[in-house]
Amino acid sequence: MLEEERRPDGKIERALTVFLTGAECPFTCSFCDLWQRTIDGPTPPGALISQLESVLQALDGPVPDRLKIYNASNFFDQRAVPSKDLLGIARLSASLAAVTVESHANTIGANTLAFARQISGRLEVAVGLETIHPVAATYLNKRLDLARFDRAARFLSENGLDLRVFVLLGAPYVPAEESVAWTVRTVEYAVERGASVVSIIPVRGGNGEMERLQGLGHFTPPTLSQLEESLDLSMQFTNTVVTADLWDIERLPACEHCRAERVERLRCTNAMGRAEPQISCSVCGAA
Repeated sequence: MLEEERRPDGKIERALTVFLTGAECPFTCSFCDLWQRTIDGPTPPGALISQLESVLQALDGPVPDRLKIYNASNFFDQRAVPSKDLLGIARLSASLAAVTVESHANTIGANTLAFARQISGRLEVAVGLETIHPVAATYLNKRLDLARFDRAARFLSENGLDLRVFVLLGAPYVPAEESVAWTVRTVEYAVERGASVVSIIPVRGGNGEMERLQGLGHFTPPTLSQLEESLDLSMQFTNTVVTADLWDIERLPACEHCRAERVERLRCTNAMGRAEPQISCSVCGAA
């Protein structure tokens, strides 16, 4: 997936996101559906290199500024990314100015620094903070407390590496009427700990567990309006790029009469870094 991304310095990067298939993440978070795109058992050595190589060879046009490697698991977990493959991945990304990988805060450490030294560009690590809501955070099955996240953020900062943070909108066990407020508070928490980029991700159903929690009254699917409000309120954090994740955006409950315009408004806000004018709708009454 090729797209343009805004960075904190205002530069617009051309980013190539590559979704690689490998071992499943051991942190079976309740909200996650990425396990559906993984394999049973460890990632075979060389498999990720082969996948990445095939994508880069098929690439047409100028070299992107950034390579984002998402493997539906933890990049610094050797079961997911064999240590032998790190040098090969670094070699394949040699022509790019920046590389982003995803990993649980618990896996960030010596291997992170080793990979950062192997690549020629700047490393950014994407970490799921999800929510700082005290009740919800204990039920996500993520096995991450705020102190551990803080240590990971500090480790990256002290070693000159960038931090990208994922924040949930509609996390289970967060009351629907408080969902936007807790999302914005979590964005602020990430900003205060040096995040370069924060992505607000609406929780999706479809993994079975979210449907079970919804039946118990512990989860309410977030709406397009809530995503808009969360992003608008997060525009106050000027030193960090805050964006709304638009993956599967069509699944969010919304007025079908104005949905397309409002999604386009989110795209513009993501790109420009300022809240675009509100969309008025005579059908749903949105203003």
